[in-house]
Amino acid sequence: MMISTNMKKTVLCSALLACLSGIVQAAPANALPSFTQEAEELARLPGGGWLTLDKHGLRLFDAQGQEQDRIAVRAKQLDTRIDGNRVLAVFLEADTQRPLPVTVDVQVGKLVMLTPFPVPTFSVEASCLYRDAQQLAHLFLIGKDGQAEQWVMQGEQRQLVRKLVLPPHAKHCRVDDGARRLLVSEANMGVWAYDADSEGMGKREVVALRKPYGQLDGGAGALAVLPGGVAVLDGKAEKLHLVTHQGGQWTAQPAQAVALNVRKGASQLAMDAGSVLLRGKNGWQARPLKWSGKAETVPEVAIIAPQAQTAPMARQGDAADDPAIWLASDPANARILGTNKKQGLLVYDLQGKQTQLLEVGRLNNVDVRQHIQLGGSKVDLAVATQRDDNSMMLFTINASGEVAEAGRFPTGLKSIYGMCLYQPASGGVQAFINDKDGTFHQYSIGLSGKQFSATLLRSFKVATQPEGCVADDANARLFLGEETRGVWTTSADAAKQDTLTMVLPVGANLTADVEGMAIYRKPGGKADSGYLIVSSQGDSSYVVLDAQAPYKVRGRFKVGFNLPAGIDGTSETDGLDVTSANLGGAYAQGMLVIQDGYKRLPDGPQNFKYVAWGDVAKALGLE
Repeated sequence: MMISTNMKKTVLCSALLACLSGIVQAAPANALPSFTQEAEELARLPGGGWLTLDKHGLRLFDAQGQEQDRIAVRAKQLDTRIDGNRVLAVFLEADTQRPLPVTVDVQVGKLVMLTPFPVPTFSVEASCLYRDAQQLAHLFLIGKDGQAEQWVMQGEQRQLVRKLVLPPHAKHCRVDDGARRLLVSEANMGVWAYDADSEGMGKREVVALRKPYGQLDGGAGALAVLPGGVAVLDGKAEKLHLVTHQGGQWTAQPAQAVALNVRKGASQLAMDAGSVLLRGKNGWQARPLKWSGKAETVPEVAIIAPQAQTAPMARQGDAADDPAIWLASDPANARILGTNKKQGLLVYDLQGKQTQLLEVGRLNNVDVRQHIQLGGSKVDLAVATQRDDNSMMLFTINASGEVAEAGRFPTGLKSIYGMCLYQPASGGVQAFINDKDGTFHQYSIGLSGKQFSATLLRSFKVATQPEGCVADDANARLFLGEETRGVWTTSADAAKQDTLTMVLPVGANLTADVEGMAIYRKPGGKADSGYLIVSSQGDSSYVVLDAQAPYKVRGRFKVGFNLPAGIDGTSETDGLDVTSANLGGAYAQGMLVIQDGYKRLPDGPQNFKYVAWGDVAKALGLE
């Protein structure tokens, strides 16, 4: 048989295109077992079995196709998470749209209904599971009009984490647990990626868009998570698009024709090891998948649950900023002072109950020193920066923990910001006040009779915007944070000035902005011991390092959920404070107080979280 030159070219071109676009292999589609063909949605199980959702309900099959168990229900939106031989499955009851969780015992072959979620308050079009770094199971519910919620479950608890606004007409969603990424398919537009973690403001990325903005024909349909990417059907279910995520960029691979012949929006997609499972007019089919992407993971850090939280701020938005701890003669009566950048100074007890509010204006940072020898007497003082008039405000604290305004001093700064106190071994107290332009003023605070005074001792400057700082009284050292560069140290003694020395640069352990910092030293501990704790605001973590040269990093941690207590984690922290005093109970080794930038469980105004230092020490292996 003679083959024409044109035919040779055609064959050669076809072969070349097949090689270039061979991400979904050209092998013919293989029909799945007959018992799966009625399924509208399905999932492969460990050991080769199947979980299917069809008009008869949720059905469990073993690897031989024998039905083992069934839950009779009209349902949709199946998603699963595997944990050894146990599988968590969640689907929506079609009539009520109530999410129903089920555990699948693969070895025993049983489906066990768990406590359902509440009936949603909006019409749900898409739902999907997420397992976070604490191994807690979350459920995303997305409405046709863009209303959305994130829930978390633990045991019998079903708690609303946050409300979201997501694209309208979203019919499919899936979560990449390793990358902590929520993928949402907007029918008429494309696929978007969001942060699955609830803490922080989050971000949105374009994954794939419809023509003419991208390559999807008719918008986006069903999707599935791939290691380091996503598979998505176009709106017409005629092509399968594979998109990789590398180096922070989404890159489309050549599309593969699939022609499922289903009405627009009715496509379904699932994964089974090295195959992609597609549901078309003639049921489910498996196509071999050639995929070279690598699973993405977020670096793991220790996660610590908070013990308590303060009452929310009385102002919405970015209000809470910096805490300070005051110790009472009776440890149970300790107080937490916290600034509200829209209102003033708040005072809380160890249970987080607000005991005082001083509406003195836009306070930013606050610090406390106790038993200060001033003017022939001992006083406890809190000092804060006041952004309305760029002043330094003084507050006295009496034996019962009651705070009262005691003085206000102009600083001459144009944009006052952070501050910290220093209690020299020689007596008295001093304040470091900084400006957004990098200027630092060091003041000595005096007392004559009942009148306080402030005397400028020295000024110096860093190159860019600072805020957080802390003085190591025992060693006469000042640690200060330059938000985009790192943590510096210098002498706290105005008479013994020295150059700035970098302690911890922004990099692997510290993500800008550099924010609050505090020093932990055991009661009676040596001056050459102690830990510096720094808020790494950019990744909502906290770095613990030695408070003395060579400033060895001891570890990093994050604050996560305490679901039994109904407390969320912390994120984008501004200020923090720590004490090593035995405050009893969980706080026998001391307490860390952390500002939370985004209150969840459920959403609300900002507040402060209380963390047991013993939990930090255990997690990081500290002495």
